[in-house]
Amino acid sequence: MKDKIQVHVADDHKILIEGIVAVINTDKDIEIKGYSLTGKEVIDWFNVKKNTADVLILDITMPVLDGFEVLKYFKKNKIEQKVIVLSSYDDIKIVQEVLSLGCKGYISKNNAGEHIVSAIKAVAGGEQYFSNDIQKNLLKSFMGQNVPQGLMPDKLLKKSLTERELEVLKLITKEYSTIEIADFLNLSVNTVETYRKSLLKKINVKNAVGLAMYAVKNNLL
Repeated sequence: MKDKIQVHVADDHKILIEGIVAVINTDKDIEIKGYSLTGKEVIDWFNVKKNTADVLILDITMPVLDGFEVLKYFKKNKIEQKVIVLSSYDDIKIVQEVLSLGCKGYISKNNAGEHIVSAIKAVAGGEQYFSNDIQKNLLKSFMGQNVPQGLMPDKLLKKSLTERELEVLKLITKEYSTIEIADFLNLSVNTVETYRKSLLKKINVKNAVGLAMYAVKNNLL
């Protein structure tokens, strides 16, 4: 039987932690391993007390040490911890900074309940995850060539893409819908969906944001 995904939650508002725990407890594959109210408690829980968790849900604004300092500590000490930031801020600069520090997901607090379970499962499985509003902001940023380091798929993957897949990829990054792509390339909707699924599998990303990041990094636009 597969072990449950172990989660630690860090936020300075206990009522929010209780809300997250209530949502997580509705899923049989995830369980809470612990929680912290300050950044220092997070570090102590992982480093001093030698506890572990598959995924850390981390608030940015916490007393004693904030979320940025926790991420910097993990990076400096080469602690490989999968982290999802849960924040009320959607500023793209903040998102990019935490991503550069090794964060694997970012969810807005205003729709955390909708995304938290999916985010935990995605990040625990080695994927990245962003709530819808963050995805849109990231896509706009990436289209402007402002791409965080350490976030891109392998450049060599582009060698395996066909000319038609590259055409579909470019249109996806321009926010064309499946129907619009089908009309533009004179293809059926089912064929476009097949190309889309193939791109996601080859590039090993989950959504259009990942495809856009790959396209921008590899100068495919």
